[in-house]
Amino acid sequence: MATSKDVFVWIGRNGKRVGVSIVGFVLIIAGLAMLVLPGPGVLVIIAGLAVLATEYAWAERALDNAKKKAKSAAGKARQRVKRRRAN
Repeated sequence: MATSKDVFVWIGRNGKRVGVSIVGFVLIIAGLAMLVLPGPGVLVIIAGLAVLATEYAWAERALDNAKKKAKSAAGKARQRVKRRRAN
C-alpha cells in the first residue's frame, strides 16, 4: 500500500512533467506564430525544445538536430562573408 509520502512524490513528479510540457509547447506555439509575426521565432522554438528536452527524449533528439542545422547554416554564412570580403 502506498504511503502518503509516496503519493506526494508521485504528484510532484507528474506535476513537474505537466508543467514542463505546458511551458515547452506554449513556447513552440509562440515560436511558430513568430515565424509569420514579428519576433525571434526560430529562437523561441529552440527554447521550447530545450525545455521539453528536460523530460522527453524525442525533444532532445529534435534539439540536437536543430543545433546541427544551426551550426551548418552559421558555417555557410561565414563562408559567404569571407567570399564577399575577398572580392
